[in-house]
Amino acid sequence: MASLATLGRELHSGERSFNVIGRRKLFLSISLACILLASLALGVLRLNPSIEFRGGSEFTISQVQTTDQQVAYDALKKAKVEDGARVSNVGLDGIRVQTQSLSSTETSKVAEDLAKAYGVGTDKVTSTFVGPSWGAGVTKKAATSLVIFLVFVSLLMTVYFRNWRMAASALFALLNDMFVLIGFFAITQAEVSPATVIGFLTILAYSLYDTVVVFDKVRELTKGYEGQYRYTYGELVNLSVNQTFVRSINTSVVALLPVASILIIGSVLLGAGTLRDISLALFVGMIAGAFSSLFIASPFLSWLHDRTEAGKTHNEAVAARRATDGELHETGVKDINGPRVKVAPLQAGGHLGQSAQPKRKKRSKR
Repeated sequence: MASLATLGRELHSGERSFNVIGRRKLFLSISLACILLASLALGVLRLNPSIEFRGGSEFTISQVQTTDQQVAYDALKKAKVEDGARVSNVGLDGIRVQTQSLSSTETSKVAEDLAKAYGVGTDKVTSTFVGPSWGAGVTKKAATSLVIFLVFVSLLMTVYFRNWRMAASALFALLNDMFVLIGFFAITQAEVSPATVIGFLTILAYSLYDTVVVFDKVRELTKGYEGQYRYTYGELVNLSVNQTFVRSINTSVVALLPVASILIIGSVLLGAGTLRDISLALFVGMIAGAFSSLFIASPFLSWLHDRTEAGKTHNEAVAARRATDGELHETGVKDINGPRVKVAPLQAGGHLGQSAQPKRKKRSKR
């Protein structure tokens, strides 16, 4: 089996090719299905907000002899405040209890009952109160930040690439990442905290960076493509994806390893908390971002281009040229390192074939 370095070299030179653009209907259908499923999950199951968003009272019991959560539930039932209560582990010897908003008298009684249930002094039990207005403020600021981020991304991508279709494709990939992450938290009912929101906004920037890398290569290979009729825009987009494929995978793996370590440490050793919340959002979002930059953004860009009159006309001209001159052609465009690259003939849908064809002798020009 070829090594990853060999695979990367073959993909870059065009000796081997993954048929991404040729299967764009499949990838875009998967994206739309994920968006639909996430929307249904959000509407039916809804998200599971943390106490910072819904408000309530929180108790933390430290240095307990047992971390059995049922002990806390029994104590809350005895105090008649068990409705909507949530109990989680914190570290190796801590318990976190969240309830609805309690009065000062109720808070003192619950703290005493929890201390007695776990066999610790009342000084080992701390209590805090979070009002729902604080969570509403955080939600509003997060939504505002998201809107501002998307507006600036649209403007930046349009100016940088001088192509509104690239900006639209990048935003569509970001939309896919957003819905995948929201759907994951809705289906798993993992708690959504302010740390989760921070992780959510972070992965949008990460996904955008990966998409820009791919689109930079697209811009390089498609420069002046209208003046030739040997290959289509979709074929060059496919070649761009293949040339950045290994780099994107390597970057994603390197980024996921420390995030996975933090997620394991945060979940197993520290229990529920900021580390787990932010690392879970990052872990899921990075996987979605790596997929969308390669298999969503580029196919959507090709689809938008082929719907234009210029795109249709050029594809027809390429097909007519190949019908006359033959199926396989050496391209006259050089890649970033200078070697001549090779593309496969048009297949169903007018896009790059699944693998490069074997070399043939050049035909004499007519």
